[in-house]
Amino acid sequence: MSTPSKARWLALAVVCTGSLMNVLDTTIVGVALPAIRHDLGFTEASLAWVVNAYLLTYGGFLLLGGRLGDLFGHRRLFATGIAVFTLASVACGLAGGQGLLLAARAVQGLGGAVASAVALSLVVSLFPEPAERAKAMGVFGMVSAGGGSIGVLGGGVLTGLLSWHWIFLVNAPIGVVVLLAALRVLPASPAPARGGRLDVAGAVLVTAAVMLAVYAVVGAGQAGWTSARTLGTLAAAVVLLAAFTAVEGQVSDPLMPLRLLRLRNLSTASVIGVLWAAAMFACFFLTTLYLQFVLGYSPLVTGLAFLPMNLIMACLSAGVAARLVTRFGVRPPLVSGLVMAAAGLALMGRAPVGGHFLTDVMPAGILLGAGAGTALAPLLVGATSDVRPDDAGLASGMVNTSFMLGGALGLAVLAGLATTRTSSLLAAGQGHLAALNGGYQAAFLAGAACAALAAILSCWLRPPAPAPAAGISRYQVCVPSEN
Repeated sequence: MSTPSKARWLALAVVCTGSLMNVLDTTIVGVALPAIRHDLGFTEASLAWVVNAYLLTYGGFLLLGGRLGDLFGHRRLFATGIAVFTLASVACGLAGGQGLLLAARAVQGLGGAVASAVALSLVVSLFPEPAERAKAMGVFGMVSAGGGSIGVLGGGVLTGLLSWHWIFLVNAPIGVVVLLAALRVLPASPAPARGGRLDVAGAVLVTAAVMLAVYAVVGAGQAGWTSARTLGTLAAAVVLLAAFTAVEGQVSDPLMPLRLLRLRNLSTASVIGVLWAAAMFACFFLTTLYLQFVLGYSPLVTGLAFLPMNLIMACLSAGVAARLVTRFGVRPPLVSGLVMAAAGLALMGRAPVGGHFLTDVMPAGILLGAGAGTALAPLLVGATSDVRPDDAGLASGMVNTSFMLGGALGLAVLAGLATTRTSSLLAAGQGHLAALNGGYQAAFLAGAACAALAAILSCWLRPPAPAPAAGISRYQVCVPSEN
């Protein structure tokens, strides 16, 4: 790409800002949920859909958004997604009733999916040189890893100082700036290598399958994992996914070429992404609950408690992670980061009822921040290392889909585990706070197990092929295919 170096980094800043808006919106509402419930009259069961409505459309349209970006241009799809997301954010902030808020959150998820699905492919196309791409992935990884905790911080500050409406309204000026900047500084995509036909049947099948799977997961906490609704919805998702696979093997221009599933690094990184997101997003959510309901922190103090984690994550992702990838390759920093995150989650698994921030919360936050800051850049580099340039948008959608499904799965399963453990402790005669905290401890330990399993799977990633020419980093980040 002929984009000048300074312009590339400016374009990266635009992409990262847009991605940050999307990522943090999965957690920014967590701290504000009690205030939203009070103002709009949600029940305990219906309140969960303030989060779930976003997850449902976000997870469902990521893969389709990535393919549309490959066909019709990554800049165009990124700008469209940001515009839809911004307008929906304004509608959320102005909502005076439950129906409008939930509908606007669903549209927000759609816009976020379209923009996020092509964000990683924009980074890949902007930085073709391995060393610079590693640095860019470090910055992008910082946004991806830190967005969840920044959302908790921002949600606490805005809700504590202003009102819950501002967690959405703040997106309006940022979104307008990102949209205008994207149209000005992002390079136009070249003509697609393949024909411009969209696999409509595949798009309908995979979108419906993912949305049904997300719906089953996010609703299992209330309906139960063995309920007819949950099992029936999951079965329908599996049937649609099988039909999608059959269709993709027959059409001439498939939505997802099945050969992508045979790419070892992309497939492995997607599984790691599911486990990693399950651990991290559940960590943000459960830590917020622990700080507010067990330690009695206000929303503002809860948000500020995530600041050390954010700072460490930012420092490592912005520079250190890229240098580690350049020097040691993908696997060592990825494994090390995931092990540190597992240790942090295990520490949170021993946080007591009468805990203190400096001794029981901050050490775990430091480990989690260091782990996330170290791991995300090599994971993104590894995921795209064996992908052809004309499949970059689709690969981006696959990786983002794995993160979103992992986040939804982690929130549902670990929160359900916490609830089950709390109920059993209450039945055994323990007090309310002790039982509540016991549930959180069990969920944190399960999250630690997810991160540890992700670390083990990271050893399966194949090191990127060495560059053939001297003077280039021996870790070639992306090796385009000749055909």
